[in-house]
Amino acid sequence: MSEAHLTMGAHTPGPMEAPPFAVPSKKLAMWLFIMSDVMTFAACIAAYAFVRNATPDWPRPFHGGTITNVAIMTVVMLTSGLTMLFAVKASRAADKAGAFRWMIITALAGAIFTLLHIRDWMGMISQGAGISQNPWGPPAFGASFYSITGFSLLHMGVGTIALFVVAIRYKGGRYNADDIELFSLFWQFVGLVWLFIVPAVYLMNVAP
Repeated sequence: MSEAHLTMGAHTPGPMEAPPFAVPSKKLAMWLFIMSDVMTFAACIAAYAFVRNATPDWPRPFHGGTITNVAIMTVVMLTSGLTMLFAVKASRAADKAGAFRWMIITALAGAIFTLLHIRDWMGMISQGAGISQNPWGPPAFGASFYSITGFSLLHMGVGTIALFVVAIRYKGGRYNADDIELFSLFWQFVGLVWLFIVPAVYLMNVAP
């Protein structure tokens, strides 16, 4: 056998060797999920912008109390994103107790956000705003409001429950630091979506 052949064979990767730029399947699945969610949310916002622009008497029902509630929700959301990053950092440092503590704090923040979101919905419902009707004029307002904010409420509510489960399983040894990082990607995405919802749905519809 020639020396050149031996040299080439020495650089041939083994059958179980991972490609140098491979993405773990779980991370790829999470990114694909997030990208599909991005497209769904973008479609909702685009449809909302079109309907709002085409409706000259579009309602602007939000007042100081609603905006204060939304401001608190935003602070809670941003804080939960920070504590989730602390959980990832602790898990990478093999600080299992610290990672578990930060995940529980993040999940509690998510629960607070969800309750405040439900409070916001209940306030709208008490004023007579539904999916197909509202006391301020065009019925499309209610449909667009509940569709877009419901996107955030669903993700945060389900995500909060999932985070409690992930934290408990991580403490029990079933999940590792990579799993915490994956969940952090989802959590940060939900927070980013909320930062688009606040100006588009609330701030642009504040009562004059």
